[in-house]
Amino acid sequence: MLVAFNKPYGVLCQFTDRSTPPRPTLAGFGLPADVYAAGRLDHDSEGLLLLTDDGSLAHRITDPRHKLPKTYRVQVEGTPTPDQLQALRDGVVLNDGPTRPARVSLLEPAPVLWPRDPPVRFRKTVSDAWLELVIHEGRNRQVRRMTAAVGLPTLRLVRVGIGRWSIDGLAPGAWRRVDGA
Repeated sequence: MLVAFNKPYGVLCQFTDRSTPPRPTLAGFGLPADVYAAGRLDHDSEGLLLLTDDGSLAHRITDPRHKLPKTYRVQVEGTPTPDQLQALRDGVVLNDGPTRPARVSLLEPAPVLWPRDPPVRFRKTVSDAWLELVIHEGRNRQVRRMTAAVGLPTLRLVRVGIGRWSIDGLAPGAWRRVDGA
């Protein structure tokens, strides 16, 4: 079984949390029994999370050798220059080594997304922009680190697709079964 879930902001990609006070987890969304996240999405990121009860399918989804593209909508602080966009396309050097090249485009107009709770901090004196970023890796906080490395700190990060799966039509907190073949 494979499930596409639109993970809300602030939710952990696990079913339990031992911190005090406990933080929201996947347990509160009525997901099918015995599914586990195939990959991760940070608690401060939103969007598509795939869950499965099939270990080999989870491996195919998460293993970088399968090169499944991960597509993100990223709100960044600042106005991207052509050089900054090209640096992301070429791959940037992070503290754990260089990233693979990414597909990057400036989204104008900004994408229409659900409101985030809490909302992204708005500052009149600082511009922002939306990018679509497609990567084939999955390092810890990779997109945030990539945009920061080129001088565009991430304000909001929404994963909209993994391979052929997407969150199209899924509200935050909603899920549906999808074909895993």
